[in-house]
Amino acid sequence: MSTIDLSHHGITVKTVLRNPNPARLYEEALKYDAGTNIADGGALVAYSGAKTGRSPLDKRIVRNPESANDIWWGPVNIAIEESTFMINHERAVDYMNSRERIYVIDAFAGWDPKYRIKVRVICARPYHALFMDTMLVRPTAEEFANFGKPDYTIINAGQFPANSQTPCMTSKTSVDLDFERGEMVILGTEYAGEMKKGIFTVMNYLMPKRGVLSMHCSATAEKDSETSSLLFGLSGTGKTTLSADPHRRLIGDDEHCWTDQGIFNIEGGCYAKAINLTEENEPDIYRALRYGSVLENVVFDEETHQVDFRDVSITQNTRGAYRINYIDNAKIPCVGGHPTEIIFLTCDAFGVLPPVSKLNSDEAMYHFISGYTAKVAGTEVGVTEPEATFSACFGAPFLVWHPGKYAELLAAKTKQHKTNVWLVNTGWCGGAYGTGSRIKLGFTRAIVDAIHSGQLASAPTTPDPIFGFNVVTACPGVPGEILVPRNSWKDPNAFDKTARKLAGLFNDNFRKFEDGVSDQIRSAGPSV
Repeated sequence: MSTIDLSHHGITVKTVLRNPNPARLYEEALKYDAGTNIADGGALVAYSGAKTGRSPLDKRIVRNPESANDIWWGPVNIAIEESTFMINHERAVDYMNSRERIYVIDAFAGWDPKYRIKVRVICARPYHALFMDTMLVRPTAEEFANFGKPDYTIINAGQFPANSQTPCMTSKTSVDLDFERGEMVILGTEYAGEMKKGIFTVMNYLMPKRGVLSMHCSATAEKDSETSSLLFGLSGTGKTTLSADPHRRLIGDDEHCWTDQGIFNIEGGCYAKAINLTEENEPDIYRALRYGSVLENVVFDEETHQVDFRDVSITQNTRGAYRINYIDNAKIPCVGGHPTEIIFLTCDAFGVLPPVSKLNSDEAMYHFISGYTAKVAGTEVGVTEPEATFSACFGAPFLVWHPGKYAELLAAKTKQHKTNVWLVNTGWCGGAYGTGSRIKLGFTRAIVDAIHSGQLASAPTTPDPIFGFNVVTACPGVPGEILVPRNSWKDPNAFDKTARKLAGLFNDNFRKFEDGVSDQIRSAGPSV
């Protein structure tokens, strides 16, 4: 731990703790951060207050001449003027100066020294400091001594609200990013994930400018080589579960970049959902939530300090943050060679997408931009039948450029490195949700294993009459009757009707991207 002068930010607090170790942050949290405690497994338990998830509608980006033409403005990237940013910046600085002590974490985003950026986090809660010390890549002693000026600074004054009367503010929460100043200001939300995803947004802006593809995906490597594989998928598709593969090494579970040299993890830790967590079902994650980790918004017994991961009385979005080296099969440093396989995961509750299909380059770009999965009845109030969900590039809230920019990078890299791209359905077969059944996890694991072993590269296929891609019709360990979905439905006419409905939803969604993609990509979608 060392001292640091923050006066250039306007911050003049007397006590500033720079890069305190976890033990000191535990001490600080228990002494100064009301409500924090220690779970029986050793993790620090903390609470984020009223906001227990991200606030995407409150994210703003400063419209500056230097970056304005790069940004895909709209509901994801909402513009503010620099004057508004500076009002919020001043509120954040004033709040920091009202505190008796604050915390600074200096670390890296990115494991590859050629592409990583230097990040400084200034915050008033020890739990936020420990969280980002976990989620960023820790400098060595030498790197820390020569850290110098950061590339990006987060000023997290989340305990203090934004003024909703400020121009372009819609609530008392504001997460503002200024690419030219290299600063991010947080007001009105104490949810730690805003910092993590803020840095990911920065990387999603910076990396494509350098010809690097930034990706919302997990990554693994073969045990005896640098060869890697990527798993893309929205919540509920099995991305985290399938990346926890004992036969492979974990490079990372959420954020990666693909360069001319290979891939690297942006983060130094993992931020896993903790709802219904058990040692039996997720042993690696369960055991990683120990001393030095953060448990966020969980309920625990006041006497035993045992966490009840089934209790969602605070939020269903309970979380655990832990260092990636807490996972036994983690690959340290978190870098890998060029991926030979890319897997797009979807949980199709309509029950019409096949368990596994092989995509050509145009199809890969189309489905990457679409980012499809489906909610099932009962998961949310008012959802009574399967509901399609699309998130561009499997991470729409964090994109900065038009999705076509990321898709073009994906296409170029997969072509250069002869990477296979697969669409794997972890959802329903034999009928839609309520009629059919969920594809067994064992079958999906067999599919992923066959992809990694190379067996599926030469497997027989047949073209899908509506979606166009090549459906794999034989896979070791998977019953043949489920591989072609229409064959598993009792009523083929009902299948055709449902498939056409889903195809129409794909086409309707894709219209918002048509101005930024080629005719070839547009034509790679389904025909109705």
